[in-house]
Amino acid sequence: MDKIIGMGNALVDVLVTLSDDSLLDEMNLPKGSMQLIEKDKFLDISNKLSQMKTYRSTGGSAGNTILALANLGTEPGFIGKIGDDEYGNFFKNSGINFGIDMKLLKGDLHTGIASTFITQDGERTFGTYLGAASQMAPEELKLEMFKGYSYFYLEGYLVQDKNLILRAAQLAKEAGAQVCLDMASYNIVEENHDFFHSFIDKYVDIVFANEEEAKSFTGKDAWQSINDISSCCSIVVVKLGAQGSCIKKGTECIKFEIPPVEKVIDTTGAGDYYAAGFLYGLTSGLSLEKCCYIGSILASQVIQVYGTILPKEKWNEIKLNISSLL
Repeated sequence: MDKIIGMGNALVDVLVTLSDDSLLDEMNLPKGSMQLIEKDKFLDISNKLSQMKTYRSTGGSAGNTILALANLGTEPGFIGKIGDDEYGNFFKNSGINFGIDMKLLKGDLHTGIASTFITQDGERTFGTYLGAASQMAPEELKLEMFKGYSYFYLEGYLVQDKNLILRAAQLAKEAGAQVCLDMASYNIVEENHDFFHSFIDKYVDIVFANEEEAKSFTGKDAWQSINDISSCCSIVVVKLGAQGSCIKKGTECIKFEIPPVEKVIDTTGAGDYYAAGFLYGLTSGLSLEKCCYIGSILASQVIQVYGTILPKEKWNEIKLNISSLL
């Protein structure tokens, strides 16, 4: 099986469930968005969270995908930057315990925190303080980090440093890896529209986007978007939430529908886990339909728990479910 390495903001998720949207309004966090916040706002949010019941888990978009791949037994790698603090140690040790090759750099700021607000409909809103993650610099990336991997998975949130993304993609290509990009968030796409167009056209082989991100990128609906994006890369995956997903590779285009989940608890990591399942199928040489099936299995499971950590028995159940496809 081909190996995958990811790069992203090394974050620890601090999750809290809200009874209504009033705190989001108070913090000026648009529901369903990912907003980068400065230190003062981070401290303000942290003060409010200290008075509430919270849950902590490793996070970051690419981090979630790599975690899921590790639980499927793929021995992936991860590149990121942490602070020399309790949260950084938590992030590093969690990855090592799951069998991830943690290629972590050290910064002099606090480890990044993604304050994650979950509303009663399962929607999640992020107030993200990047901290040390924002210090990851292009010159710190080395070719050796990418060698031995066939796929490089990159989160669009890293677009805050365009030179970093460009350097990473160049090194991955030099190491012989295909580049996979998750578009991250509709507002991220809107704010960096021209860069994403150029970057995908030049470097990206596989694009993952949800319906809103695809619309922000092309101004069109899912099916029209998939045709536009596919002209720039090899495979396009547009995630449609409860309606499943649509995928295009060359002339092959399919829509994969999924059975409804009875109770959605927290949608954090749903798209990240879908990408992990899809890539697992792809590196196993499976058809697009089977890749979608595995992605949907993972996504449907993670939205039934808080955070992105599934118990070992659940992973055993997942692996048994997909073993018949291999």
